[in-house]
Amino acid sequence: MTILIYFVTFIVIAVLLFYVLGYGYIFNGISKTYLRGKLSANIDDGTLFSGNLISTESPELWEESPEYNKKQLPKNIVEDLTHSNTASFIVVKNGKLLHEEYWNGYNQLSKTNSFSMAKAVTVMLLGKALEEGKIKSLDDKFSDYFEEFENKDFAKNLTLKNLAQMESGLDWDENYKNPFLPNAKAYYGKNLMNATFSRKFKENPGERFEYQSGSTQLLGFAIKKAVGQSLASYLSEKFWIPMGMEQNATWSTDESGMEKTYCCIHSNSRDFAKLGQLFLNDGKVGDKQILNPDFINTMRNPTKNSEEIYGMGFWINHDNPIKHYYFLGLQGQYIIMIPEHDMVIVRTGSYNNLPKNDRGRPDQVKFLVNEMVKLFQ
Repeated sequence: MTILIYFVTFIVIAVLLFYVLGYGYIFNGISKTYLRGKLSANIDDGTLFSGNLISTESPELWEESPEYNKKQLPKNIVEDLTHSNTASFIVVKNGKLLHEEYWNGYNQLSKTNSFSMAKAVTVMLLGKALEEGKIKSLDDKFSDYFEEFENKDFAKNLTLKNLAQMESGLDWDENYKNPFLPNAKAYYGKNLMNATFSRKFKENPGERFEYQSGSTQLLGFAIKKAVGQSLASYLSEKFWIPMGMEQNATWSTDESGMEKTYCCIHSNSRDFAKLGQLFLNDGKVGDKQILNPDFINTMRNPTKNSEEIYGMGFWINHDNPIKHYYFLGLQGQYIIMIPEHDMVIVRTGSYNNLPKNDRGRPDQVKFLVNEMVKLFQ
């Protein structure tokens, strides 16, 4: 009995210590992962978090190609997709749905987590706010929106462009497995402002590329302040409705209602494909220009500091003979644009050990690009 009392006392003290040290979010993470039979964040966890609605009004279904689903995927493609625990795979060519396939119980209506594909969506909102004059310039200082950053080491001259290009100088370890590092605190914690504003800066902005979720979250705070509304409602008004998205989506938030702008838009794969088509069409939907083509070119123009692999929100591959750029999310969420072949590829799923040997870019993306162009050219 005495041993049991000591054990319970130890557990209580340990739990209290975790909360005092700011690690209480770990218990929220445990309840949303291990206690549900998962090892980490997953594509189906949208209902476990609070979220803001991204609404659509007049859904427009994809036009199917005359060759829609008439060609079976080759064995090597099927093996790759099944091995990587794929949920959905879509190919759009010349603006028409060409191939669509689902695995593991997922279907056209399934909404899955975008993870970091939302980073490029956040940059889209930056572009729209610039276009509407709600943000004056990419060179606006972050401290223009949040004065307290004027007094942070290295942060006084931090610009919105630095944040969008992942050149902020923020002290943020982009580690998805260690529960004591900032990604876990942002994902499972209750307060995104506390998780990001508490971080220090380690170097001058604009000097070095370092991919960081914290940078995009800071950018999201500035955009929200500039537009004066929730980012989900702004996304709905400026993109989801004009693009005729097929379904409403949700954007996960913290307890204050602030969107997790570095991740977590829960939508279906057909609507993800429409985001890709928007960029192939240089920001047009039908005869409507809904995103400035000059800003789009800035997004997909690789930066020198990234050694030509990243623009603003987009990963870029101009090394491959078939040039492409893409939205990229944890566990292999892709929206891939291949301009030369007027092709969009969407892949969602749960690839927990996604290999990234191509200068930080997933090998699977290049493989799918090359194989789909060969199959459908």
